[in-house]
Amino acid sequence: MKAVSSSTSTSTSTLERFGHLLKSCISDRDLSTGRALQTLFIKSQIPPSTYLSNHFVHLYAKCGHLSLARQVFDEIPHPNVFSFNAIVSAYAKESHTHIARHLFDQIPQPDIVSYNTLLSAHAASGETQLAFRLFSDLRQLKLALDGFTLSAMIVACSDDIVGTKQIHALTLSCGFNSFASVNNSLISNYSNNGFLDDAKRAFDEMGSEIRDEVSWNSMVVAYGQHKEGSRALKLFQEMVRRGFKIDIFTLASVLTAFTSLEDLWGGLQFHAQLIKCGFEENCHVGSGLIDLYSKCSKILDAEKVFEKVKEPDLVLWNTMISGYSQYIDFSEEALDCFRQMQRNGFCPDDCSFVCVLSACSNLSSPAQGKQLHSLAIKSDIPKNRVSVNNSLIALYSKCGNLNDASQVFERMSEHNTVSFNSMIAGYAQHGLGIKALILFQQMLESDIVPTSITFISILSACAHTGKVDEGWDYFNSMKKKYAIEPCAEHYSCMIDLLGRAGQLEEAERLIKTMPFRPGLIEWAALLSACRTHGNIELGAKAADYLLQLEPSNAAAYVMLSNMYASAGKWDDVATVRKLMRDRRIKKKPGCSWVEVNKEIHVFIAEDRSHPMIKEIYGFLEEMYRKMKVAGYVPDVRWALVRDDAKEGEKELRLGHHSEKLAIAFGLISTQDGVPILVMKNLRICGDCHTAIKFISAIVGREITVRDAHRFHCFREGRCSCGDYW
Repeated sequence: MKAVSSSTSTSTSTLERFGHLLKSCISDRDLSTGRALQTLFIKSQIPPSTYLSNHFVHLYAKCGHLSLARQVFDEIPHPNVFSFNAIVSAYAKESHTHIARHLFDQIPQPDIVSYNTLLSAHAASGETQLAFRLFSDLRQLKLALDGFTLSAMIVACSDDIVGTKQIHALTLSCGFNSFASVNNSLISNYSNNGFLDDAKRAFDEMGSEIRDEVSWNSMVVAYGQHKEGSRALKLFQEMVRRGFKIDIFTLASVLTAFTSLEDLWGGLQFHAQLIKCGFEENCHVGSGLIDLYSKCSKILDAEKVFEKVKEPDLVLWNTMISGYSQYIDFSEEALDCFRQMQRNGFCPDDCSFVCVLSACSNLSSPAQGKQLHSLAIKSDIPKNRVSVNNSLIALYSKCGNLNDASQVFERMSEHNTVSFNSMIAGYAQHGLGIKALILFQQMLESDIVPTSITFISILSACAHTGKVDEGWDYFNSMKKKYAIEPCAEHYSCMIDLLGRAGQLEEAERLIKTMPFRPGLIEWAALLSACRTHGNIELGAKAADYLLQLEPSNAAAYVMLSNMYASAGKWDDVATVRKLMRDRRIKKKPGCSWVEVNKEIHVFIAEDRSHPMIKEIYGFLEEMYRKMKVAGYVPDVRWALVRDDAKEGEKELRLGHHSEKLAIAFGLISTQDGVPILVMKNLRICGDCHTAIKFISAIVGREITVRDAHRFHCFREGRCSCGDYW
C-alpha cells in the first residue's frame, strides 16, 4: 500500500509540474518548449491525463497550429466539457464556425463557457440569426448569463439597432450594467450605427469606477467617427490626467480626431510626439497618420509615413490605397499600390476592393474595372460583399456602362441605402430621369429610408429632365416627410433645375431666400444657366458674386467671357480676359481622353502632338463631308471668335475641338460596332453635341461622352439627354 501511495504521489507531483510548465508555455506562446513537453509526456509512463491534454489543445490553438490542437483533442480518451470548450474556441478563433458548431453539438452538457464561445464565433462572423437562435436555446435551458454572453450578443446585433436596445434592456434588468465589457460593446455598437448620444449615455452611466482603458478608447473613437474631434481630444486629455495607460489604439483614435477636424497643425504636433515615443512605425498609428495627411491634402507626406512602416499589414495597405483614391491625379498610384499589396502576399478584402474601385472610377477605365470585377468575384469576401457591389455599380456608371451597373444591381441578393443611391445616381447622370424616379419608388417600397445623398440624385434627375414641379415636390418632402434638412447641394440642384428650365428669376429668388449664405456652387449654377439662356445682366451679377467669394476662381471668368462672346460683346470679353491676365489667373485647359487597348490617349483642341494626328484629321474631313450631306450645319456661335474672323476660321476651330479628336481616334483605332467612351473635363459644347449625333448615325456606333456634368449617350443620331442639358 505504501508503494502504491508513493507512486500516486509522484504522478500527481509530476502532473503538477507539467501543468505549471505548460501554463508558462501557453502564456509565452512558447511552441517549441510545449512540443518538447508533449514528447516527454508521451515517452513517460504517466497515465493519460485529460487535464494536461486540455492544456496542450490550448497551447497549439494559441500558437496558430489548429491541426495539432485537433490531433491532441482526438486522442483524449474521455474528453470533458473543458476539452470541448478548448477545441471549440480554437476553431472559433480561426472563423471555422461550422466545425465549431459541430463539436459544440457533441458536448454532453455544455456549460455557459461553451455557449459564450460559440456565440462569440457567430457574432464575429456576422451570423446574427444563428447567434440569436443559440441565445434563445441558452435562455430556455435557464443557464446563468454572464457579461461575456451579453457582450457577444451586442456584437452579434451589428447593425440591428432594435436588437441592440433589447439586449441593453436585458443587461439592465439582469444587473450586468456594472460590467465594463458589456458597456464597451454597447458604446461601440451605438456609435457604429450612428447613435452617438446613446453611446455617450452608456459611457456616462458606467461611472468612473467601472470604466477601463477600452471604455475611454471606445468613446474617443465614437467621437472621431461622428466628426466630433474637439470632444474626442478633450476626452483624451481627461484620460491622460486620470493616469490611464495609453496604447497604440488610443493614439490611433486621437489621430482620427485630428482627421475629423482637418486639424493638420495639431496632427503634425501629435506626430512629433509619436516619433519621440517610438510609435511612428506601428501599423495602427501609421494608418491614422496616413488617413490624416491624405484627407488634409498632404498625400506625399502620407507616402513618407507608409514607407517608414517596415511590416505594413492589410489595414495599412488599404489606408494608403484609400488615400490615393481621394485624388484623381493619384488614381494610377492607387492601382499600383493595390498590385504591390498583392505581390507582397496580401489577399484583398472588401475594403481593398472598395478603395481601388473608387480609384478606377476616377480614371474611367472600363478595362481595368472589369479586371477588378473578375478578381472580386474570385475572392472570398463574405462579410461585406454588398459594399463591393455598390462600388462596382458606381464604377460602371462612371465609365458609361450603365447596362453592367444595372446587372450588378439586379443580381445582388441584398441591397442597402448605398446600393439604391448608386444606381439612382447612375440613371440620373445618364439622363434617364424616369428610371431614376421609378427606382426611388422601389427603394421606398423596400422599406429602405432615403438619405440626403438620395435626394441629391433625385433632384439632379429632375434637373436633367426638366421636371420642375416634381423637383419642388421632392425638395419640399425632404423636411416634411423624411426629416432631412436640405443642405447647399440640394439648393444648388434646385437652382440648376430652375435655371435649365429658364426660370432664372425664380432661381435667383431661391438663392436669396436660402437659410444660409449662398456659396460658389449656387452662384455658378445660376451663371451657367444665364449663359445657356443668354441673360447677360443676371449672368454678370452672378459672376460678380462668384468673384467676390473666390477672386482666383478661373471658372467664373471663363463662363462670363464665353457668355459675352456668345452675345458678340467682344469689348466685354477683352475686359474679362485683361482682368484674368492682371490677376495672373489661368483657365483650366479643355481636354478629352479615350482608352484604347488599355492605354489612355489625351487630346486638346487643335492638337498636333498625337502620333496619329494626320489620320485623325483626315478621318474628320471625310466625316464632315458626309455630315453636311446629311444636313449638318456648324453652329459657329460655339467657336467663340470675333465676327470679323477670316472665312472658314470659325468652322476650322469647331472641327478640331478635343472631344471630336478623341472620338475620331477611337473610331479609327477600334473595330466596327465597338462602343466608344470619351471623357471630357469641361462641359460639351453645343456644336460638338450636334456633330456627334450625326457621327453616331453615319458610323452606326454607340458613342458616349462624359463631360463635367453628365453622360451623353449618342446612338443612331439621338442623344440620351434628349437635347436637354
